Amino acid sequence: MSIPYKRILLKLSGEVLAGEKGTGIDFDKVNDVCKRVKTITELGVQVAIVVGGGNFWRGRSSGSMDRTRADHMGMLATTINSLALVDTLEQLGVCARVQTAIEMRQVAEPYIRNKAIRHLEKGRVVIFGCGTGNPFFSTDTAAALRAVEIGADVIFKATNVDGVFDSDPKLNPEAKMFDSLSHLDVLQKELHVMDSTAASLCMDNSVKILVFNLDDPDNIVKAVKGENIGTLVK
Repeated sequence: MSIPYKRILLKLSGEVLAGEKGTGIDFDKVNDVCKRVKTITELGVQVAIVVGGGNFWRGRSSGSMDRTRADHMGMLATTINSLALVDTLEQLGVCARVQTAIEMRQVAEPYIRNKAIRHLEKGRVVIFGCGTGNPFFSTDTAAALRAVEIGADVIFKATNVDGVFDSDPKLNPEAKMFDSLSHLDVLQKELHVMDSTAASLCMDNSVKILVFNLDDPDNIVKAVKGENIGTLVK
């Protein structure tokens, strides 16, 4: 079987890990995702993961709180999710590491690009926590930045919709899904695939983004095999 991608970056939202509960961590859902990650590593694909923290905290929704401090709290939330993922992967027999953009050596490795690449080359899954380590930047931007740094072939953005639509499919039943788009289309049409900083970074560095629905975790495997799912931004 020909696999079109050698190295991918999987972007997971915190909400995905919460499952139907909406908050916290649903370990049945985490297990479902990690089983598919194991499957694609067994196909020879190198996997890095960036995870959000919205199932615990959202810095931009913190009201009157200082934004920098609120974003630091969000970074800690991503670390909680990263540890849940690495523990589940290890229980499934997958070798994995967590690297954080803010040093917390008793908990995880500090992010070092060359070390992350070496882990990937050895077949280990690398989970990047704490976003970029800077306030005012989303975990989407962290995903774009890490994808560029490690030379990922594509970003898999796993969401709760089937792909990118011309309007919100939850509000407009006539919304049209795109099969493919350019990065410039995403920015000009304000389609909110990722925030504009992340989309611009992907465009400037020619990083593909595949947006698909994670309600069916098997879509991760289908995406790796190059099956026609979701929306490809290139």
